[in-house]
Amino acid sequence: MGETLKGLKRTIMCGEVREDSVGKNVTVMGWVQRKRNLGGLVFVDLRDRDGILQVVFGEAINKEAFEKADLVKSEYCLAVTGEVVKREAANKNMATGMVELKGESIKILSESETPPIYIKDNLDASENVRLKHRYLDLRRSDMQNIFKIRHKAAKVMRDFLDEKGFLEVETPILTKSTPEGARDYLVPSRNYNGKFYALPQSPQLFKQLLMVSGFDKYFQIAKCFRDEDLRANRQPEFTQVDMELSFVEEDDVISLNEELIQRIFKDILDVEVKIPFERMPYKVAMDKYGSDKPDLRFGMEIEDLSEAVKNSEFKVFKDALLMGGSVRAIKVSGGAEMGRKQIDKLGEFVKTFKAKGLAWISIKEEEIKSPIAKFLSEEEMNAVIAKVNGNKGDLILIVADKNSIVLKALGELRLHMAKELDILKDNKQFRFVWITEFPLLSFNEEENRFQAEHHPFTMPMDEDIEFLESDPGRVRAKAYDIVLNGEELGGGSIRIHDTSLQEKMFGVIGFTMEDAWERFGFLLEAFKYGPPPHGGLAYGFDRLIMFLTGTENIKDVIAFPKNQNAACVMSEAPNVVDEKQIEELGIIIKKENL
Repeated sequence: MGETLKGLKRTIMCGEVREDSVGKNVTVMGWVQRKRNLGGLVFVDLRDRDGILQVVFGEAINKEAFEKADLVKSEYCLAVTGEVVKREAANKNMATGMVELKGESIKILSESETPPIYIKDNLDASENVRLKHRYLDLRRSDMQNIFKIRHKAAKVMRDFLDEKGFLEVETPILTKSTPEGARDYLVPSRNYNGKFYALPQSPQLFKQLLMVSGFDKYFQIAKCFRDEDLRANRQPEFTQVDMELSFVEEDDVISLNEELIQRIFKDILDVEVKIPFERMPYKVAMDKYGSDKPDLRFGMEIEDLSEAVKNSEFKVFKDALLMGGSVRAIKVSGGAEMGRKQIDKLGEFVKTFKAKGLAWISIKEEEIKSPIAKFLSEEEMNAVIAKVNGNKGDLILIVADKNSIVLKALGELRLHMAKELDILKDNKQFRFVWITEFPLLSFNEEENRFQAEHHPFTMPMDEDIEFLESDPGRVRAKAYDIVLNGEELGGGSIRIHDTSLQEKMFGVIGFTMEDAWERFGFLLEAFKYGPPPHGGLAYGFDRLIMFLTGTENIKDVIAFPKNQNAACVMSEAPNVVDEKQIEELGIIIKKENL
């Protein structure tokens, strides 16, 4: 049975003990990292959140404490009191390695079974085991350091936004379902049988209502929820740093957030981020990088070869151009050394993105090798090489198809080649870019209608409003995403604040006025009462912490994450509930035949 403290107080953290504590009597508390019995002495490495301290117990120091210390095992929880002394053999690899504690008294606060994972940094245990015993995984110092950074980043953001006049306001978690995007998590109501709350995918509507309320500048570090199929770095519940401002345009929101990012990277990493960041229109990003979240740390940009091969009789090129598509390429510097088998694998890679195949030109020292050389005239071959600025030793990789397929395939191939060639191995850059002028709408072929590219409250660019009903596909949005090293950190837009324009927007995406008022009536009603021009932005806080801590796994930055199937293997959620609870909710569970 564990001992109680009985008034004993911790006086210092294990990791804080230094040479200036020598001669002082202190009390430390923590967990046993390891124990070593060297005959007349027992050494215990005691660990708490701030570090590890060596404690030495000996018969000559205190026999009772020595005998008790010999009973402890890994992960026992202890309280130890004694005098801080200099170590005879210093350990320069430990922050506390110049000193140790003479253990004069010890309390075993609780015992521990042999843990299923070893509490050490850079653990190589399976993810499932780590998640099942997350409370042990979180004892590791590398994990705790992540959450110290997460805490500090949240504080930096709060302090910065407070200085800028923002108010932190909490918006509801139980809200109304307004399906237009990812699936909502639904919560049945006990008091209103047959009706449901939805957990928020974002605080979007409420933060706009706060602008109508005259709050002027709002922010919130908010929990959000999306019931969607998970990918490697997606979680069903995640944290968003959400903000909204009144009487602003795009430049106001962008410049404020550049200052915020600059402050975060300086305070957390001591990295000087230069502002303003580059801005790149969506169309340029897609044409050059095949992505609306381009990684700018390396080149290998996409080049359009359509003009160079417009008269080619090569069927693949000809067919692509006849259907309004294009012929495009990337140049891999030094790639001419790649063998045919390697190139064939790249051909299989692009097929996963619906490309029919991959043409290539290898510029060798002595000759040009290409399976399509016989279909191109010397003039056309030279024009292609000139277009990509090809030199001896380079490999040109070409895709011809519909523009959407070509850009997607080459954009992914570009990233794939950067990994294959280890281009970014030692790259420590932080390359920020704002992607602007997004399409306001995209056409959903399955539903045969336009849908909002971001959400239906985004303001069209002023010069494009006239085309909203006549040519919706050409309308650009007052939207902006902030991208870092090929990952979207956050996104936002200026919002529609005019009721008639908002109603028109709903009409374009296929809502009747009855539908629009049924789903969003409380917002449209509020807009009758003098809404200000407003806009905002939201960051994926978890993704930002990934960059600040250098991890590539989003689960590392969330204290108790879900697994790939949106389940918590530790608490076993989701799970069945009592029949009585189901009855109170007026729900019937359909039992499938097994």
